Amino acid sequence: MSLTLLAILVVVVLTLGYTLYGKLIARQYALDDGAKTPAVQVNDGVDFVPTRRFFLLGQHFSAIAAAGPIAGPIIACQLFGWGPSLLWIALGVVFIGAVHDFSALVASVRHRARSVAEIVKENLGGRAWLAMLVFIWIALVYLIIAFADITAATFVGKTQELEGSFAFNPGGAVAAASTMYLLLAVVMGLVQRKWDPPLWLMTIVFVPATLGVVWLGTRVSTVLLFSQTTWAVVIMAYCFLASVLPVWTLLQPRGYLGGFVLYLALAIGLVGILFGGFDVRQPIVTAAPLAGLSGSMFPFLFVTIACGACSGFHGLVCSGTTSKQIAKESDCKPVGYGGMLLEGLVAVIALATIMIVAPEVSKGAAPGRVYGDGIARFLTVIIGKGAFLFAATFGAMAFSTFVFDTLDVATRLGRLILQELAGRHGRTAALVGTAVTAAVPAVILVAAGPGGYRTFWTLFGTSNQLLAALTLLAVTVWLERSGKRYWFTLAPMLFLMVITLWSLLGQTLQFTRAVLAPKPGVPVLPQVANAVVGVLLFGLTAFLVYEASRVVSRPRPTAPAKAGGVRAA
Repeated sequence: MSLTLLAILVVVVLTLGYTLYGKLIARQYALDDGAKTPAVQVNDGVDFVPTRRFFLLGQHFSAIAAAGPIAGPIIACQLFGWGPSLLWIALGVVFIGAVHDFSALVASVRHRARSVAEIVKENLGGRAWLAMLVFIWIALVYLIIAFADITAATFVGKTQELEGSFAFNPGGAVAAASTMYLLLAVVMGLVQRKWDPPLWLMTIVFVPATLGVVWLGTRVSTVLLFSQTTWAVVIMAYCFLASVLPVWTLLQPRGYLGGFVLYLALAIGLVGILFGGFDVRQPIVTAAPLAGLSGSMFPFLFVTIACGACSGFHGLVCSGTTSKQIAKESDCKPVGYGGMLLEGLVAVIALATIMIVAPEVSKGAAPGRVYGDGIARFLTVIIGKGAFLFAATFGAMAFSTFVFDTLDVATRLGRLILQELAGRHGRTAALVGTAVTAAVPAVILVAAGPGGYRTFWTLFGTSNQLLAALTLLAVTVWLERSGKRYWFTLAPMLFLMVITLWSLLGQTLQFTRAVLAPKPGVPVLPQVANAVVGVLLFGLTAFLVYEASRVVSRPRPTAPAKAGGVRAA
């Protein structure tokens, strides 16, 4: 079967989804460019800055496009085949994921650019707000655990002797390139801070230098050779440092360079799929689960793909930073709905990287390695097969780049949530909050050992999509209290709630049995952590649903409720 024809079909579905269903959802919100957005009202030049939709879409897309839509589809294909995976990505992103992002963005704009947790507080009450904060922190910790271990897996690999050349370690090449990339970002931040050169000059110097460190990584691939567990700890140390350093030191320059890596990888994937002439080699459906990821297609397909179709993490981005930069309400559609469709395209490209590989080669392979090799095959369509080592290193480094973007943002958010829960602010509280947010994943990763992501990925995907369901729950209550139509948020919320709670219940029972009857050689601590977290997430969700039901059971106000002085819809 031709990969090109499948890709064209998916692009058609995403395009129709934006033009037809996206337009329908926008009509439900009655977007009004005559209403002043928070960015226009406040416009403080720091957080609230009206931004043109084209630039804001790029910034938003870079923030949400992480490793989730790459790793999830690859793992799902290994478990269930490419057919169900592709179907869920295409339909899920149009009818659920993009609706979630769009709704979270609009709701935040109309709640004075407040966060998801604050929207919950305003519409469901203070107790629900506390429960939501705890839920978000747990979801962020599991995101960090899953992504850190997957990234560590791309940094290890076997050394091979190349004919007439040198010893090459594929994992070491990615580790070296990624380390030098982060150092390059620090240099860029320092140069920008000290001399403030024009952005175009910084771009033409540091973007080619980013590709240069990829090549250099292939030359020094045997220098940074550590175990996967060691790398996991090092990555958590990076999370701590990156989250307490000033944003100009690392976060901003790394995000800027990472945007070029992201778009380059996206372009390479599209060129390779459309013009590479690759055929699909994976089975359309399979029932051969991997160790640690066993489970039936329903409900585990949906939570395994996770961010590729819907992500609760996006609601945090939409309501945390993007809503403060919306210049006109109509911009919410291309930025919120359109940005998620682009993420769906990232997921399709990631799925394609494993679809072109024989099952016996890809079975059990780490997602980062599969993605890196797949992007390399697509890139050699452009630059030739002789540059495969460079191409493979670039692909795997692109994957780790996406992860770094997510890891330090998640750690920062986790620290802020702990500070909010404790009611403590200041430098000391920030350091303690960051240390706790980074230390908990580090301890669990060390206990789990190499490949621990297989133990945590499905629960991460469940918590992530359950967070999306809870965000849609808050939006639905807001719309209902305002006397507006809410079917378009209620339907995906109910679907996500049923699927994720079904998955959560199955996993909790599985982990509980593993704790009560441990198997020789299987670490117990990760199983205990998963069982406890499963119970906590289930309880928090039940409490939030209860609080929502209490609110909607009250008589509706005679006039449509206003969202903190901002019109509801």
